[in-house]
Amino acid sequence: MWLLAGLALGKTPDGGFSAFAERQAPPEEHPERAAGWDFSSELWLRVDALVDEHPGHIEPFVVGRSVEKRAIWGFRVVDPTVEAERELLVIAQLHALEWIGAEVAVAYLEEIVPTPPPGVAVTVIPIVNPDGRWRAEQDLLNDQVDTYRRANANGVDLNRDWAVHRESDVIWSRLPFSKKYYYSSPEPLSQPETQAVDAWAVDVPPDAFVSLHAFGGYVEIPWGGVYEPTPDDARLKAMASEMAEAMPNRPYRVIQLNHFVRWFRALGCEIDHFYGVHGADSFLIELTRSGIRGPATWKDYFRWYNPVDKEPHVDDGVAALLSLTRQLAGEVRGLDG
Repeated sequence: MWLLAGLALGKTPDGGFSAFAERQAPPEEHPERAAGWDFSSELWLRVDALVDEHPGHIEPFVVGRSVEKRAIWGFRVVDPTVEAERELLVIAQLHALEWIGAEVAVAYLEEIVPTPPPGVAVTVIPIVNPDGRWRAEQDLLNDQVDTYRRANANGVDLNRDWAVHRESDVIWSRLPFSKKYYYSSPEPLSQPETQAVDAWAVDVPPDAFVSLHAFGGYVEIPWGGVYEPTPDDARLKAMASEMAEAMPNRPYRVIQLNHFVRWFRALGCEIDHFYGVHGADSFLIELTRSGIRGPATWKDYFRWYNPVDKEPHVDDGVAALLSLTRQLAGEVRGLDG
């Protein structure tokens, strides 16, 4: 059922994922490629290798289509010998410049596909915003590092396009100069990208949800749109703390999303939506602590979100996801025992 549900949201390109991946030509040599950063074509080839090497463990499907009709690819990982009792959904790259999230998502797939977690079905969507990603890649190839990109092709911030807590409860949000800090999209789920992800969650309700972002070095929990904690605050913080403690480098700080400062609100954000609408234990991981290193990188927007050396940050992100996966598998063992 899950595969049919996913394919119904968008026509699979001719030949399926492998043909799609093989048609994506890597760009000419580029300094970021030399530094280890993969363009999307290279990410897809890495996933295609998993599909070839581990049949039955990973199934590609089209979640939906972007504004410009690019495929939004999802990957379903299951242990075919064990019935799944828990569902985990991981998404990345709502924002065009945040490549580190897609890198972590694909590296996580490379970890779990050879031996899928027993009793836990995992769905990973590495690039929710393929139009924004494409534009960011063109900027790099054309040496336009001072072009800031966040939104999709309609100019909508997909991090503010969800259905819960879309209006601010703080009085200073009504001041004219505050509008750029307190905003949401024109209406809930106004974009094809968010509609597709939400439709998948309706068909395959997740028990846990993670959205990968950059930057900051936080594992964040709901709420983002209001200051009050959720009823599950203590449990979510405990789960997030396990995720942070699993990181091999400096562990991230666990925090409620809008508790940076008392006046901050993230309106219409995805973790409020997935917790409030779908009832999922929801987390937003702000990967890295930025790649800004002195005046030379102040206007290099790619470097704002993506460090020079991606490996330790990928390791930390994957470790956090593996920790959550183990926690869900532990719940399954508890059910069995």
